[in-house]
Amino acid sequence: MSDTRPQGQPDEAMVDLLIKQVTEGLSPDEQRALDVLDSETASAYARDLERAAAAVTLAASAPAGGAKQPSLPAGLAQALAQQASAHFASLDKVGDIAAARSSKADQARASATPTPRANRFGGYGWLAAAACLVLAIFGWERAPSPPVTPVAEVPTTSPVIAPPTLPPAPTPAEERTALLAKSDSLKIPLAATKDPAAAGMSGDVVWDPVTQRGFLHFTGLAANDPAVHQYQIWIFDAGRDKRYPVDGGVFDVPANAAEIVIPIRATLMVRKPAAFAVTVEKPGGVVVSGREHVVALGAIG
Repeated sequence: MSDTRPQGQPDEAMVDLLIKQVTEGLSPDEQRALDVLDSETASAYARDLERAAAAVTLAASAPAGGAKQPSLPAGLAQALAQQASAHFASLDKVGDIAAARSSKADQARASATPTPRANRFGGYGWLAAAACLVLAIFGWERAPSPPVTPVAEVPTTSPVIAPPTLPPAPTPAEERTALLAKSDSLKIPLAATKDPAAAGMSGDVVWDPVTQRGFLHFTGLAANDPAVHQYQIWIFDAGRDKRYPVDGGVFDVPANAAEIVIPIRATLMVRKPAAFAVTVEKPGGVVVSGREHVVALGAIG
């Protein structure tokens, strides 16, 4: 006789053995009979039966602390009791059925008939239904959880971090003072010439041969109009032709400036400084000075 049950569904023998496995355990012969059946289907239904049996067991136990066990409605309790009686009566026949079918799984399927399934499947259905009903009843009778008080969200802002305060840049006068403190620095006095712009002027030059930095310091030098002419610095190098001193940059003297300090910006390396001079030139300076208007001159040595 061919097996007409849907694929993946347990047959009567499998259901009998699975129910007994969950409720009271199997003998060695019964376990061997179950092992030769469809292992994938048996495993799936065994898990369902174990969950249902666990739920019914929990429902039958009194809650901890003496809490009152929830009761079923009268009609529902009577219906479940009738199905339970039919189920446990059928369990008495499981041992005979398993022993008769333990030799081969094929003989177990061949001798099974579809008609008696209702009682045994009803037992399995009772277990599942009872588990679902127990879970539902416990859900109905459980006290509602206390409402969760919403917590207001306080917006957070990143702290404003002020940028680090940098010390102010030193003034030309401060840099000149620091350069004077160096042992390698040279200080050369500047003498005024007979040019009218040099009347009443005095000053000096500080130069560091190592860093090639230097400053002019003047008092009494006449103010100039940058649109008409500018002062230009010259550095005479003993290793170069004296007709072509090194350009040290141009500068202006503001009106009413009693004292000024001017940085020297040499365009070429000065290896052996010999003298410093200041001339009056056209705006922007010149490449080679005619030296018609020399206002200050200082020589080393």
